[in-house]
This record gives sequence, C-alpha cells and structure tokens, in this order.
Amino acid sequence: MKRTKKILQWLLVIILLVVILGTAYLQFTKPNYEGEYQLQHLEKETTVFYDDYGVPHIYADNQKDAMTTLGYVHAQDRLWQMELMRRIAPGRLAEIFGTPALKTDQFFAGIGIDENSAKAVKQLDKKSPTYILAQAYLDGINQYIDNGTTPVEIQLLGIKQEKFTLKDVYNILGFMSFSFAMAQKTDPLLTDIRDRFGMAYLKDFGINGELGIQQLQSHQGKYKEYSEISKSVAALLESSPVPAFIGSNSWVIGAEKTKNGKVILANDPHIMYAQPGTWYEAHIVCPDYEMYGYYIAGTPFPLLGHNRDYAYGLTMFENDDVDFFAEEENPNNPKQYQTPDGYKNYTYQQKIIKVKDSTEVKLNVKTSQHGPIVNGLLDGLQSDTSVAMSWIYTQQKNRILEAVYALSHSENLAHFHKSIEWIHAPGLNVMYGDAKGNIAWITSGKLYKLPKTVNGNFILNGANGTDDQKEWLPFAQNPQAINPPWHYVYSSNNQPAAINGYLYPGYYLPKDRAMRIDGLLKAKNDWTKEDVSKMIVDNTSATAETIVTQMTQPLQTNDFTSNEKQALSVLQSWKATHELKDIAPTIYNKWFYFYLKATLEDEFGEENFKLLLSTHIVKQLLENQTANAASPWWDNVTTKDKKETQSEILTKSFKQAVASLETQLGTDVSQWQWRKVHQVTFQHPIGKVKLFSGFFNVGPFPISGTNEVINNQLFIYTDEAVIPVKGGPSTRRIIDFSDIENSWSVLPTGQSGNPMSKHYSDQSELFVNGKFRKMKLNKKEIESASTKVVFQPAR
Repeated sequence: MKRTKKILQWLLVIILLVVILGTAYLQFTKPNYEGEYQLQHLEKETTVFYDDYGVPHIYADNQKDAMTTLGYVHAQDRLWQMELMRRIAPGRLAEIFGTPALKTDQFFAGIGIDENSAKAVKQLDKKSPTYILAQAYLDGINQYIDNGTTPVEIQLLGIKQEKFTLKDVYNILGFMSFSFAMAQKTDPLLTDIRDRFGMAYLKDFGINGELGIQQLQSHQGKYKEYSEISKSVAALLESSPVPAFIGSNSWVIGAEKTKNGKVILANDPHIMYAQPGTWYEAHIVCPDYEMYGYYIAGTPFPLLGHNRDYAYGLTMFENDDVDFFAEEENPNNPKQYQTPDGYKNYTYQQKIIKVKDSTEVKLNVKTSQHGPIVNGLLDGLQSDTSVAMSWIYTQQKNRILEAVYALSHSENLAHFHKSIEWIHAPGLNVMYGDAKGNIAWITSGKLYKLPKTVNGNFILNGANGTDDQKEWLPFAQNPQAINPPWHYVYSSNNQPAAINGYLYPGYYLPKDRAMRIDGLLKAKNDWTKEDVSKMIVDNTSATAETIVTQMTQPLQTNDFTSNEKQALSVLQSWKATHELKDIAPTIYNKWFYFYLKATLEDEFGEENFKLLLSTHIVKQLLENQTANAASPWWDNVTTKDKKETQSEILTKSFKQAVASLETQLGTDVSQWQWRKVHQVTFQHPIGKVKLFSGFFNVGPFPISGTNEVINNQLFIYTDEAVIPVKGGPSTRRIIDFSDIENSWSVLPTGQSGNPMSKHYSDQSELFVNGKFRKMKLNKKEIESASTKVVFQPAR
C-alpha cells in the first residue's frame, strides 16, 4: 500500500513538472510586441508600433527595410501558417502529417503548380522592385527562423525548418488560385447528370444547354462516373489545412451618393473558416510609400489594401478557367492519344513524395497537350478513360506577383487598371475607390470564347480538335465599370451582363446577394460609414420570400399536426431575416435539406448527393426548381410503378423537417431559434484532434446570417442538430475617404496565429456580433496606444 502511494505521489510530481515545463515553454513562445532587436541587412533603424489589436505599424526609412521588417514580424505571428501554405502546391504535406495527407500531395504535385512557380521565378526581372522587395520580405522571414522562437505546432510535428524562397511565394499564390476555381468540382458532376439522365435534368440548374443535337439525347445509356473527379477534388479541398476562397461581397459608393461627398469602399472576401485566419494586417509607412494591407501568409504584397489616396478589394469573378478533356487513347499503344493530326505520345514525369514515418511514394505524372492526366492523381476514376485537366493558370505566363505588387503601388486609376491585365488566373473582381472620387469594378482573367457547339460545363472531347479551340479575348473585353453614371459599383460573384452579346461561362452564385446589394445602394443617396457597417452584416434574403411562396403553395395541409401548422404559419409570415432569435430560418433550412434529399438522392446516391450539396450549382437550383412543377427531379426513380409530384415531395419533406426539429429541439416551435442551430467554430488543423481542440480552436459561437445573404455565413444543408458554418467573411472592411484615419475593419478571430498571443482570438466577439474596430493611420494616435519594437541594423 505504501509502495503504491509513493508511486502515485511520484506520478503526480512528474505530471506537475510536465505541466510547469509545458506552461513555461508556451510562455516562452509568445510573440514579442516590445523591446529592441537587431536585424541584418537593414540600412537604418526601423520602428514597429503594435496597436491594441496587434497590428504592426512599420515606420522605416525605405521600402526595403520595411519589407525585411514585415517578413520578420509576419513570421513571428504566422510562421506555422506560412509553413503549411508553402507545402500544399509542391505536394509536401505528407512529410509532416504522414499518410493521411498523401492523396492531397499526389494531386497537387501532379497538376504542375510547382513547375510553373519555378518558371515564373526564372522569368522575373531580378532588378525589378517586385523581386528586390520580395527578397527583402523573405530575408525577414528567414532571420526569424534563425533567431526567433519556434511555433509550438512545428515543435509538436517535429518539422525541420527550411529557408523560404521566392518559389514558395509563387506556390502559395498558385494554391490560392486553384482553390478559387469551381470547375473541378462541377464539370465532372454535370457531365454525369447529362450522360445518365439527359439534358432535361439540367434545366433547373440554369446552365446554357445548347450543345448540339447528339448531346441533347435524353439518355446515353453508357456513361463514365466522372463525378468521382468532383468527389475527390472536393474531399481534398475540404480536408486541406489551408482554407479555400469561396465567394465575396464588395461595393464602392461614389461621392455623389454619400453624405460627406467622398467615396466609401466595402469588402468582405468569403473564405472557408480556419484558425489562424487568412489575413494578416500590417501598416507600412516610408517617405515614398504608405499602405495598410492585408497579407496572405508567406506573400510579400497585400491583396487588399488602402492608404490616403486609394483603396482596393477583391471578390471572386467565378469565371471558368479550368476545363477537363477526355482523351482517346491508341488501342494499340496506351502511351499515345488521339489528336486531329494523328496520335501523339504522352509525356511522363516521375516525382517522389516523402511520407512521414513511412516509405516514400513514386508518382508518375502523365500529360497530354491539354494538361496532366488526373487518373492516378485522384481516387475512383475509371482507368480506361484518361481525363486531362487544362488550367489557364499553368498555361499562361505567370505575372501574378508583379500584378499584386503593382496593385499596392499604383500611382493612379489608369496604372491600377493596367496592372490587372497581368492576372490571367484566377478571375477576380477588383474593386477600386480613391480620394479623387473615382470608383471602378474591373475583372481579371484571361477570357475566351468556345465554339457555339461546345459547353465548358461538361467534360470535353480531347480528340475532335473542336472542343479545345479557344478564341482568346482582349483584356478590353473583360467586364468592368469605371465611374458609371449611377455612381456605385458592386460585386457578389454574380453573372455579369453580356458583352458584345456573349455571356462569359462560369460558376456564378445566385442573384440573391447581388439583388439585395443593388436594391439597397440604388435607394439611398446619403450613405455614411455607419450605414455601410449595418449593410455589410445585413441578414435579409432577397429571394427567400419568393421561394417560401413557391414551396408552400403546393403543400397538402389537410392532415397537418398543430406543430406543422404552426411551423407553416411562421414561414408564411417571415420577412426573410436570419437573426439569432428568428425561428423561420431553422425551419426553412431544415426543409431544404429534406426536399433536396428527396429530389436528388434517388438519382445520385448518398455520396454524390452530399457532393452536390457542396457546390455552387445546388444554390442556383433552388429558386428554379421550386418554381417548376414539371421538373423531372420530383419523381423518385426507385419507385418504378409511381411518379411522384412536386406537391407530394414538398409535403413529405416538410413533415420530415418538422419531425426532425421536434426530436432535436423539442416540441415547442417557439424554441426553434436560429442561434441554437447555426454556429461557427474556427478550427485549427491540430485542433481537429480532440485532445488539442480546446487549446487551438476558437469557438463555438452562435452566429446570425445564412447562405447567400450579404452576411454570408456558408454551410452545407444537413439534418444534424447543429449546422456547422463552414465559411464566410474573412474580414470586413469599410474605407471612408471622408474620414480615412478612422476606417473600420474586423477579423474573424485575431491577428496572431500563436495560441499564446493575446491577439489570437481577441476580435472573435466583435466579428460574430457584427462589430468593428479602427484601422489606424494617424501616427500620434498609434504611438499613444501601442507597444513598441525597435529593429536596429545588425553590426
């Protein structure tokens, strides 16, 4: 007994020592927000003021010193995130996460981003400011790696740190560019629908189906399960430790429509939620340059920014910059594929993927004239059909780093406009406003026309010589509006109007947000920053009332229970708001799940149904299908002797929704509040492990908003008791040129990616409650409420 007691005492002592040492180590890893340090390669002393939310305000004698300092302070708060970001495109996640990351590595290593990055580095002018300042930024990161404290995540995973290079920067931008694209999740799925069920099933999706007679046949009998491509890519992006861009809002109000007679810019890029968040804020001040910017980890120039002269923001254009081609292989030689000029040889490249605690994996990448063959890079696709991925990003000259530098160093609107032409992919809506009263919406992307018989929404024919005939269009034909007579511009990933009679193909989101933004802006001529702050968190749907009417009219209510009648009454009196105390959104979105399940799952099966729920096209479907009683989707194909109707399906699914809510939230309909089901957790990659979730994750929080309102809080329809919000505004910014030193912003969690920093999650309460804090530009105000770090040139 005494022996056991002593053992227990020693165990307690050991545990206590581990806790003390662990706590001491974590304290040691805290970022340093004050003090004096030395940096090599500085010409003169540089001062950094950290404001009350941890934003560094860097005052330097020249831009090169400022960039070296930026690299150092950025790494101090986000080195772990930088490490993740640079590993995705070249396929190096399995080195730190092991076999679970192997599929992601195989795909990204195979699609050519790393090779494209190496080529871009060689082509970049080594005497250009872009190159010189980027290298200074990387120097700052690498000095932090040498002299700073190592993030706890890197210690836990045993990562051996390597110096950052310019190729890492391009790889990070390359991954972000790929994550913008929607074609890789959509084209294969739509092809399966067309080939399995016919074009009639695609009418509700709102795509252009004028494809020629043979492709309009109602059923082709034999089909390939191309949806396996969609499924695999969706799974890779879903499991990625780095969030993907998924949408965004922005609008710029001209001086003629503001109370103070100055331009106001608003922007909230939508990105999948994660911790750390996407953006790192930094304010740089030099004698010849000033910019308050938003930086992606590991990149030297801001994608969003403003100063006293101009401001700019981004949303996703959602144009089509990825195509898939089915190659016809030579039946006598599988190393060749058919072209209009005869058979050509595939090219082959072997890559080695290192896997933590396992043997390395050899990856053989096969490539046609259209791009890499995704068979072998993705799971599930039948091996007898070689499908190539053609992506504009890797096929056009890569000048994205030069473009981002130019956006943040523009001299005027004309200079700003010209730099956008260098961004061939991804397609972006670039929003602009300045102190002189100019406003603009300009799209980036190398746009093209396809022959009238070809629809890029489907897997294309790689052999016929027609499907790959692109007519490249001049940049002047990109959609844009510069100082329009209606005095405002906006973008919310909606389909732009036709140019010269041509609608650019893409994967645009429904009109809901665009309608709401346009309606609010059009009706008012005395906008203030305060008004815009309310608008940017607006929770009212522009289409929900119409859809509710379309869905409730066919209901068979004769045998409705009292709760079903009450739920219906709540919906019919609803004004389409999605506030925390609202009840209708809970019923509405639960009903959506069961109605979609009843209409889509019988054709697709459970896995592909879930996949479809994660795409933009299902959002396009809702308004069209609920208004179309003749839609073929209403019929359940598994009931051979019966043809179901819209009325039957909607009635059955409504009853299922109410029953589910009774089980999950109780029988009192008044308690079915949106706050109980609509919640967000900002999840860290290591926070997926339950043991570490409380330390690394931020949340959960109830949050207002929903899919496709201005306060766009994205989720996948589900029958779960809690709807996990997957993504939303990665920042909210309001730049008011009538009061430029007091413009507003907020991040979802905080500036720092270090869990021990007081700025790891200090903005989360502001964010979920729709509040803001200042983006400070006034030096006296900054100095009065900041800690101070001085960097001296190393001697």
